[in-house]
Amino acid sequence: MTQQGVRWTADQVLALAPDAPSRKAGSKLGVAGPWSEAGSSGEGTVWGLCKGSGSKPYQTVVDVADITGAAGPAYKCSCPSRKFPCKHALGLLLLWAGEDGTVGATPDAQPPGWAEEWLAGRRKRAETQRTSDAEPVARVADPEAARRRAERRAERVTAGVTELEQRLSDLLRGGIAAAEQTGYGLWEETAARMVDAQAPGLAARVRELGAIPSSGPGWPVRMLEECALLHLLDQGWLHRERLPEALAATVRSRMGLPMSAEGPPVRDHWLVLAQYDTADSKLTTRRIWLYGAEPGRTALLLSYGAAGRAPALALPVGLALDAELTSYPGGGQLRADLGEQFGAPSPTPARPPGLRTEQAARRYGEVLRDDPWLDSWPVTLHEVIPTPHPGPSSDSWQLVDAEGGTALPITPSAATRSGLWRLVALSGGAPVTVFGECGHKGFTPLTAWPSGAGEAVALC
Repeated sequence: MTQQGVRWTADQVLALAPDAPSRKAGSKLGVAGPWSEAGSSGEGTVWGLCKGSGSKPYQTVVDVADITGAAGPAYKCSCPSRKFPCKHALGLLLLWAGEDGTVGATPDAQPPGWAEEWLAGRRKRAETQRTSDAEPVARVADPEAARRRAERRAERVTAGVTELEQRLSDLLRGGIAAAEQTGYGLWEETAARMVDAQAPGLAARVRELGAIPSSGPGWPVRMLEECALLHLLDQGWLHRERLPEALAATVRSRMGLPMSAEGPPVRDHWLVLAQYDTADSKLTTRRIWLYGAEPGRTALLLSYGAAGRAPALALPVGLALDAELTSYPGGGQLRADLGEQFGAPSPTPARPPGLRTEQAARRYGEVLRDDPWLDSWPVTLHEVIPTPHPGPSSDSWQLVDAEGGTALPITPSAATRSGLWRLVALSGGAPVTVFGECGHKGFTPLTAWPSGAGEAVALC
């Protein structure tokens, strides 16, 4: 249940947007003008009719609390958009989040028939799922057949790894400089071979080799480093029986073998630290970082959408979820599955404890012992100031420790995004608390809080 009168901020609503165009379009609809019959209930349902280009307004409803207990919020709109949430859902939530009372929360308010029909359908499907989960499984999978399938896949992966080792040996024997002449095609063809070997994680790392020769000065060093990491991963697979179980699980995960969350679920009020998407030609991956106060740990939720479609899971940055998480196996692995949710996301004064910049760099170095292929590690920096990096390049920025004088460079990709200027404006030259990812390329800011009390500001 939502708490009556508790509203989100505009930043928390817009953090749900699947992309920048949706964020911009949703902002334009966050005013009363295009809306009619808008309302909300004490249970966390928000609804309204939005005037569009057609004769009939779009019917939009948002289940903020997610009555089914699954990962919410959930959205329904009669518009033809394939994005979730669409601009109408974002606009409705912005209207609801406003302080002018345009969308009032009445405990006994009843949604209109079209909204109630959708809510009833969700309740029915959730109850059917719970009943199905409670019933004993009629047919038990054949463990022997599963074992044989796993063995066949392991054999294919081993064959792919052996082939890759030969290609890496050929590259080093001929000299790293030869990679500039071979071009991208060789590595794309090698990556396809790794896909055939059912090692998609390995294929993704191989595919990146093709872009290194065109990545600017110093590329031979980066090529050699990446080849060394690939060789280490290959050797880890070939000798996995001799590895500690946690490290062996990490190797399987890096290879791209399917893994399942294990162990007892952990219930806590999980603070939503950050949410951002990465996309390629086939898949959009959404990463959501959470922080649990009781276990004092950071967890990562992954959600996927087909190319051109936003992943279904979206959580508002800066709010807290009363929910259960189940962790995945592997050394240094933070990934978890979101289980039952016991209420709507709600405001919280909690923040993760921060580190000094040198502590953050040291922490990343420590976790590399558990996962040498880790590109970055989530950390919160305490009292840092965004400052231009001294030197000829005006595009380089760093986060300077307000007390120690040490600094972490901001990654080049983050320095070119608008989030950097939001961070600079929030700081105004004063220290701020920043959550982000610290890695070998630098620090990527994702969320920031001003000194003292203040709402979280999403930077991505």
